Amino acid sequence: MRPAPSRTPFVELRHSRLLKTPLRLSGEYRRPAAGTLVREVHSPYRETTTLEGGEAVIEREGRAPRRVQLDRAPELAGLGGSFEALLAGDGRALEREFELRAEGSQARWTLHLVPKDPALRELGRIALQGRGSELRCIEAIAPGGGEPQRTLLAGAAVDAHDVDDARALAALCHPPRR
Repeated sequence: MRPAPSRTPFVELRHSRLLKTPLRLSGEYRRPAAGTLVREVHSPYRETTTLEGGEAVIEREGRAPRRVQLDRAPELAGLGGSFEALLAGDGRALEREFELRAEGSQARWTLHLVPKDPALRELGRIALQGRGSELRCIEAIAPGGGEPQRTLLAGAAVDAHDVDDARALAALCHPPRR
């Protein structure tokens, strides 16, 4: 896997029993420097989360910034570090944090990640979907199953621009085999 661009668009679906339809977020991930990960939500609200120096800073329009020390939220620290390793294309860092299993072909592949840390393992597992050198989708799968939380990246996020149907978005993560 080659390093992802330092900027990549995303579309994310969040499922909740409180919502009739999944909440659709769109924005951009940025990795401006090693050790820094920025997640900017552009729609349906504006929010920026920056992970850097052992701290998460969450800024939302009309509110004071919130600061969270990552040592108080080790799950967030672990996931943030793992996501940065993923965007940086650092396979060794991923192998330190996850049990990895790959399947498929270069044309359509899946990389399954199961956290080695027991606290993170309780949150579930992750499946990465891609084509060629492009990471197109991250699926977070809860231990009890159910609908995964999907984050479409790069070309899949661009393809999802005008798509609101959850099944159609899922299909962008799992394109037909060629």
